[in-house]
Amino acid sequence: MWSKRLMWIAWPAFLMAGVVEMLIFAVVDPESLHWFGEPLQLSREGAYTLAFFVFWGIIMSSSALTTLLSLSASEVNRQNSNKLEVKNK
Repeated sequence: MWSKRLMWIAWPAFLMAGVVEMLIFAVVDPESLHWFGEPLQLSREGAYTLAFFVFWGIIMSSSALTTLLSLSASEVNRQNSNKLEVKNK
């Protein structure tokens, strides 16, 4: 079940990270970016890659929080009781 939930989180986040990256870099040139007043020492491809993984991580965090908050009390308690049973054995 956790692998299915992980795909509910990761796949839509992957798609949206691609969309967000296209929207951001349609407006912003990666070579014009600065970090603490200094030019960013990354190639365009490096900036695209780094930005994609940052966007993906942020969107995955949002999706994971939504999935966590959508669990019913019985699902949360069932998962915690399963962990307790394994520890007690």
